[in-house]
Amino acid sequence: MTGWLLDPQRTRQRTGWTPARVTLAQLVALAGPVAVTLVERGTPQIAVLMTALVTCLIWELTFDLIRGRSLSWHTATVALILAVLVPASVPLWQIAMAASFGVVFGELVFGGRGYGIVSGAAAGAGFLVFSFIGTTLSLSNEALALATLPGALLLLRGGLVSWGVLVSAAVVLAASGFAQTGAGGLPTVAASVAFGLVFLIGDPVAGASTNLGRWVFGALAGVLIVLFDTVAGPAIATAAIVFASLLASIFAPLIDHMAVAMVIRLRRRRHG
Repeated sequence: MTGWLLDPQRTRQRTGWTPARVTLAQLVALAGPVAVTLVERGTPQIAVLMTALVTCLIWELTFDLIRGRSLSWHTATVALILAVLVPASVPLWQIAMAASFGVVFGELVFGGRGYGIVSGAAAGAGFLVFSFIGTTLSLSNEALALATLPGALLLLRGGLVSWGVLVSAAVVLAASGFAQTGAGGLPTVAASVAFGLVFLIGDPVAGASTNLGRWVFGALAGVLIVLFDTVAGPAIATAAIVFASLLASIFAPLIDHMAVAMVIRLRRRRHG
């Protein structure tokens, strides 16, 4: 009766999901949002993408050489996410610093993808906003949200993103949006958070790993997004999603610990 509370979705992830295939699936999922971003923002955005990509891969190659590993390309996902979040108005050297901070302190120092405690992309974007006054991240729109949908379905189907996290966060955001602007503002809320929910809040590495914990984690992230939002109207600031992802990730181990403790108590009552 309590198994669903602890199921970490590892069964599906073990079946055929090697690190290389996980990276490939994430890159495919990001292809649509990146393409839409490049089309909408034009040639200058290509420089953002290339700066983030080259920076991330250089750092990954450096750490792989030190550790005697082969290049896994997993940091390319961080670069693609940053290319969507960061506008071309940001100086390239600042983008390089943000990408460096994200992949080094968000992933590589812990051993690489899957060993860190926060999203590398969220760490890089947060560093950018905190370190350089006046820097703003790009607001999402309907085109980006639609481009995110196929990738989201792919990741959900493969068990690489949790339904519980996305649904619980979306419910909180929808309730807040409805309370502020009524039903008419909900499409704007959905468009402004879709990409961030899937690729930042939904990052399984940075979130809770128990079934119950995922629902609590998503709800917490949704509440934090509402608290951090600084944009007037139904749209939600991208920076709010970034900081909510970082802060919620810090609480993920505690959430899982409490979920496990709850299951243990329930089982003791059943067998006691």
